[in-house]
Amino acid sequence: MAADPPNTDPADRDPHERDLMRRSGEGGAMSPWMIIGAIALLGVGAYVVFALL
Repeated sequence: MAADPPNTDPADRDPHERDLMRRSGEGGAMSPWMIIGAIALLGVGAYVVFALL
C-alpha cells in the first residue's frame, strides 16, 4: 500500500501510517541492552588490540 500524499488531511490518512508516525515520534531512545552491548563490544575490541601488542 502506498504512503499518503504530502499535505494530506490527518483525518484522511491511512490508520496504519498514523500508527507508524506515533511510534516513530518517541525520539529514537536507545535500548539499555544496546548501550551495554556497545560497551562490551568496545571492551572486547580493546582486549584484542592490547593482546596483539
